[in-house]
Amino acid sequence: MSSQRGNAKRTRPQKYQNKSAFKNVYHDTSKQTQKIVNTDVSGVCVRCKDCIDWKIKYKKYKPLTQPKTCVSCKEKTVKQAYHVYCHPCCTKLNKCAKCGEKKEIVIKPKLSEAEQASQDRELQFELEHLPERKRRTFLRLQEKGLLPSGDFNDDEDEQLDDNNDDDDINNDDDIDDVKDDDNDVDENDVDDEDKKLDAVDTDEDNKLSDKCKQLDIEDSADKSTSTSNLTENCS
Repeated sequence: MSSQRGNAKRTRPQKYQNKSAFKNVYHDTSKQTQKIVNTDVSGVCVRCKDCIDWKIKYKKYKPLTQPKTCVSCKEKTVKQAYHVYCHPCCTKLNKCAKCGEKKEIVIKPKLSEAEQASQDRELQFELEHLPERKRRTFLRLQEKGLLPSGDFNDDEDEQLDDNNDDDDINNDDDIDDVKDDDNDVDENDVDDEDKKLDAVDTDEDNKLSDKCKQLDIEDSADKSTSTSNLTENCS
């Protein structure tokens, strides 16, 4: 900027040119700086994320020494600097955790390792106290990706009940189908056996009729021989 009054346009270039980019870990390699560099910025909009990234890049980021009070739930649950909403309220209200406006969130807030471990322990505890049927259904649905791996709440319990009812209905239908198939098979077997018995009976009847005819032929032959013998004796 020129020193002339009213002249806000400068024509000369910058006096001191930077030959290399600024590095926030060039002279400071402490654990605090490494922690700031590795800070995960989440739950904010694009503009707020760029602002926090700029502060981290140029060593202007000041982390919190103790949790702040959330403007929504009024509890000390805000653990990241420059945020005014905690992660649960940010997710629930669908607002940016920094500016508080309803904008598109770039990165959804994630749980820390300690919070994730605590949540996993609670989930395992709840699964151990579930009935065997609901526990197997929950694990099956979780493997298929139909349920999240979070806490086991009442909505998921109702969903498990609905799925169990559907499974029972499907199992009952399958059992009925199997019974119908068995009945059809039994009826077919009975029909086949009846046909076999009828065939055997007809064969026996044919054999008896053949024997009767043979006996009649033999009787007629014996009678003819006896009459011929009588006529010879009389003569």
